[in-house]
Amino acid sequence: MNKNILITGGAGFIGSHLVDRLLAEGKWQVAVVDDFNDFYSPLYKRANIAAHLKNPDYRLHEIDICDAESLREVFAGSKFDAIVHLAARTGVRPSLCQPQAYAETNINGTLNLLELAREFAVKQFVFGSSSSVYGINSKVPFSEEDKISQPISPYAATKAAGELLCHTYSHLYRIRTVCLRFFTVYGARQRPDLAVRKFSRLITQSKPIEVFGDGTTRRDYTFIDDIIQGVRAAIDYHETPHEVFNLGESQTVQLRELISLLEQNLGIKAIIQRKPAQPGDVPQTFADITKAREFLNYNPQTKIEEGIKKFVEWFSRQISNSRFQIPD
Repeated sequence: MNKNILITGGAGFIGSHLVDRLLAEGKWQVAVVDDFNDFYSPLYKRANIAAHLKNPDYRLHEIDICDAESLREVFAGSKFDAIVHLAARTGVRPSLCQPQAYAETNINGTLNLLELAREFAVKQFVFGSSSSVYGINSKVPFSEEDKISQPISPYAATKAAGELLCHTYSHLYRIRTVCLRFFTVYGARQRPDLAVRKFSRLITQSKPIEVFGDGTTRRDYTFIDDIIQGVRAAIDYHETPHEVFNLGESQTVQLRELISLLEQNLGIKAIIQRKPAQPGDVPQTFADITKAREFLNYNPQTKIEEGIKKFVEWFSRQISNSRFQIPD
């Protein structure tokens, strides 16, 4: 008998890849909650789920996670074995302008889901967190044992709050909660506002790309296939009531190195427009994945050189496809 799983944000970048994986396994009834908001064109998400809608094991609910009553109807209609909560307002810089909206979705929306998990006795809750919770942590690589008391953006603070809520509900109501700190995910279907895709579009259009600071900031870029491996393992994790895991490549890349790789694979030289460093941006992210390797058998395979090559191959297919007319 198939298991039932709820994926919030399941029409987005990471969520739609997870749906691909679960439907391919053939043993899941997958329910997706997504509100298709206008943070970026909803047409991207519509394209992400076009194939999913044809699958009888897939159900889509166009609901905002802040709408507790509509969410309750979804829970009342299914007995979920697990929840993977990926829906969120994302991005460091936009959160500086809209802190209340970020708090409403990322904190209150998460609380709604945990409350419904309690009410409907869902035993497994996987929460999509972020490496941004480490803030200005000076120790590298970042370990799950490090304190997360120095976030430097509202987005980071809301993700840290979500982790604390997960721990609270695990402690009080015996919901197994697994918090996954994602490190700069990239790959096919990446959001248009994220660096790899945004830079690729601008480079191919011979438009300048804005580089904030001197280009020496470093990120632990993580390919989408590797992230999905970790998320899938977290769904099956049953060892302890509450855990936090880093999911990264454990390899840092300078911004200027990333731009060079894009130039090489696109065959076009980037036009660089220098800008001052931005508030809220951390100088470096670097994942210690020792714990995820041990408990989730997490084993990322895609180095940045291979990952950028795969991304550019996908990106090039999109812009050459006359049917793909979604504006960036």
